[in-house]
Amino acid sequence: MPAITSTNLAQAIVKLVAADALPALMGNLVMGNLVNRDFEPTLANSGDTVNVPIPPVLTANNLAQGGTVQTQNPDLGNAQIVLDTHVEASFQIPDITKVLAVPDLLSLYMQPALVAIAEKIETDLLALHAQFSANAPIGTGGTALTESVIDLAETRLFEAKVPASSPKYLVVDSGAYSSLRQIPRFSEYSSVGDAGLKALVEGSVGKIKDFYVFRSQFVRKTGSAPTTTQNMAFTRDAIGLVVRRLPRPLPGTGAIAEYAEFGNFGMRVLMSYKPDTLAQQFTVDVLYGKGVLRNGFGVQVRS
Repeated sequence: MPAITSTNLAQAIVKLVAADALPALMGNLVMGNLVNRDFEPTLANSGDTVNVPIPPVLTANNLAQGGTVQTQNPDLGNAQIVLDTHVEASFQIPDITKVLAVPDLLSLYMQPALVAIAEKIETDLLALHAQFSANAPIGTGGTALTESVIDLAETRLFEAKVPASSPKYLVVDSGAYSSLRQIPRFSEYSSVGDAGLKALVEGSVGKIKDFYVFRSQFVRKTGSAPTTTQNMAFTRDAIGLVVRRLPRPLPGTGAIAEYAEFGNFGMRVLMSYKPDTLAQQFTVDVLYGKGVLRNGFGVQVRS
C-alpha cells in the first residue's frame, strides 16, 4: 500500500471534486443534453476550429439488366465550429480538511459554480435560433402556442427529410410550456389517457405531435413589449456542441488538474493555493464551441 503523502492527497482531493462536478453539471443542462456532442474530447486551445463532416446526398440509380452502375462524386459537407468560448467558475475553500471529513460540504461549494457554467452553455445554444433560416419561422410573437403551430413545426421538419427515427425536440419557455399543457386535447384523461392525466396532475407535457417537449429558463426573447419568445423545434443533428480538453498546467507551478468527462462532455478541475487568502482555490472550466450543423433540421417557433 503506497504511503499517504501531501502530493497524492492533493491529487485525491481534485479527483473527488471532478467526480462530483460533471454529474451535477449535466443535471442542470437541457439543450446541452439534446444536441449532437459526438466529437472526440481531444486537447485544444481557445480559437481552434473543428471541422464537422456532414453526410452528402446520394441518388438511387435504377440498374436495368445489362446496365452499369453510375458512380457518384458527392461533396462531403462541412460545418466549422470555432472553440470561441472558455468559461470558468472559481471558488475558495478556507479549510479543505472539512470537505474531506464532511463530503456533503463539497456540494454546497460546487453547486453555484456548476449552475453558472450550465446557464452559460444553455444561453449560448438557445441563441442559435436565429441561424435556423432554411425554414421560415412559424407562430406569432406575443401569442400563445397552439396545436396547429406545433403541427406545422413537425410538418416543416418532415418536409426537410428529417429521418423518421430521429427524435424531435421542442424547447420552450415557461409561458409557452404552460400554454401547451392547457390545450384540452392533450391535458384531459378522456382525450389522451394517462398522458393527459400526467399533464394535469404532474404538470409534465411529455410529448406532443411527435415532439419531446422541454422547458428552459433561458429561451431567448426579442423585441419590445410584447416580446417575441424564440422557442426552438429541432433534431439532434441540427446543432453541434464541441467540447475540447484544455491542457494541464505545467508541473511545479503549484496547480493540480483533473478531467471529468461523460458522453463527450468534459471539464477541467484545477486546484491551487492562494497565499493571500490562505485558502485552496478551485476552478472549474470548459472550452467549447457551438453551431448549426444542418440548417433544415431546425425551425423557429415563436410565441
